[in-house]
Amino acid sequence: MKIICDGADLSDAVLKVSKGTSNKTTNPILEGIKVVAEEDYVTLSATDLELSIEKTIKGMVQIEGEMVVPGKFFCEYIKKLNNEQIELHCDEKNMLSIKYTDSVGKIQCLNAQEFPEIKKFEDSPYFEMKSKDLKSLIAKSIYAVAVEDVRPILKGVKLEITNEKVTAVALDGYRLAVVKKPVHKTTAEFSCIVPARSLNEISKLLDDSDNIITVFVGRNFLMVDIDNTKITTRLLEGDFINYTQIIPSDFTTNVVLNKDQLLDALERASLLSRVDRNNLVKFEIADKVMVLSSKSEIGDIKENITISLSGNDLSIAFNARYFTEALRVLNDEFLKLQFTSSVSPCIITSNDTDEFLFLILPVRIMA
Repeated sequence: MKIICDGADLSDAVLKVSKGTSNKTTNPILEGIKVVAEEDYVTLSATDLELSIEKTIKGMVQIEGEMVVPGKFFCEYIKKLNNEQIELHCDEKNMLSIKYTDSVGKIQCLNAQEFPEIKKFEDSPYFEMKSKDLKSLIAKSIYAVAVEDVRPILKGVKLEITNEKVTAVALDGYRLAVVKKPVHKTTAEFSCIVPARSLNEISKLLDDSDNIITVFVGRNFLMVDIDNTKITTRLLEGDFINYTQIIPSDFTTNVVLNKDQLLDALERASLLSRVDRNNLVKFEIADKVMVLSSKSEIGDIKENITISLSGNDLSIAFNARYFTEALRVLNDEFLKLQFTSSVSPCIITSNDTDEFLFLILPVRIMA
């Protein structure tokens, strides 16, 4: 194989696909990046058998072929050459020569025949939605995914696709996120559970445009193609929690307030709570004011927020981190907070739309 390509294009491609290599494996081929040269294109791919990333760039292909380069070393090497024109030549002994300006480097490559085949999706069902909507859908749900391995199914986001919308659901036992976005087109109605790690890599490729993104969903796999970069992920298998049974429908305390004021007050109040590592912030709701307070051995903080209240006064406490992580993914100016009692979940929604619903469990406090 022999190709000539732009260093910046190659560096960008290597950086993207390297996120798919495996760092914890006894199989060296999964630490590699496969490079395939055909016609006028060079395709780079990496996989850890759960997540696969493939990127195609233009190149001057003098001899077609394929090779697997050591991923970590190749990535570090090539990103130092992003201002150069690079010639890659792999001989019959799998020895790769990397030529640039008047210099040359050599790397021993792996056997490309041992590299796992990446699944194709030509005839699979798919749905389409705007890039900005998919990006927002991921951001507003992924924060609530479980990070522990106690229930592996909760380390993913459930996607429910209908003819009208895509609903993303994530929960970790302490909080729940339900987000809805319009679908542009779908060939079927279905649901799947996508690993959070994969959604995070997909999100990095999305922009805030109206460009239409196509997401293919096959049996046990999902694939999205964005700007000549394909991300393929294995889906999680198992029964997801029936989240609709968790969401309360009757509320006795309803609060409307400014999101930024609440976030700023929470971040200040939680400074003390983090000292004791309990991250506990108390909410006291009465009349037109919500008082946020926290205490530790070194002092106490109280923050007053002007609110619009309908219903009963209430005293309730939360882990501040769960609240701040939810608020940081929102752009709404005003939010609605709904409560039933001091031991029942808080529901956070937009004051203007039904695009999202966040649920956060309170922390029991001694009277």
